[in-house]
Amino acid sequence: MPDVFTKAKRSEVMSRIRSRGNRDTELALAKLLRRHGITGWRRHALLRVTSDQWRVTRKNRRRTSPRPSPQRGEGVARAAVLSPVTRHLSLTVRPDFVFLKSRAVIFVDGCFWHGCPRHATKPKNNRAFWRRKLAANQARDALVTRTLRRTGWRVLRVWEHELARKNEARLRRRIQRALR
Repeated sequence: MPDVFTKAKRSEVMSRIRSRGNRDTELALAKLLRRHGITGWRRHALLRVTSDQWRVTRKNRRRTSPRPSPQRGEGVARAAVLSPVTRHLSLTVRPDFVFLKSRAVIFVDGCFWHGCPRHATKPKNNRAFWRRKLAANQARDALVTRTLRRTGWRVLRVWEHELARKNEARLRRRIQRALR
């Protein structure tokens, strides 16, 4: 069946799909964490990882007024001094949730975009494109998970369907176990 939209309209529709702040995935997990008193997390902290070192940097935020530079003895941006890092970075990633103290990260994966074995659907139009796209997403997920685990991070991947209310207790236990 041909697409019901023109190529330009389909491009516009697809450009409006948000990769962050999705109500069904990330925001649902943030609510679950708050509801159960699980604290110590930051959303979308930038992790730069090499073979054996890591560093977390703050998001670039626009400021309307310049912030004074810290005087000697005052706090420096704590994220920038967590660990040394070399010049040649091998991986830069923004996990959905980062727990710095327990060195754990949580990724919330959408069933379609990350190829859930239970719920993923295969688009019928432009099959070759979608096969490559979804396979690349899965390969990148595996690389990120492997690299983070090698540097001592605990990685938890949560499927979109696990955020359903009926699975909440099991997911809460998984998260608490990963944070120990």
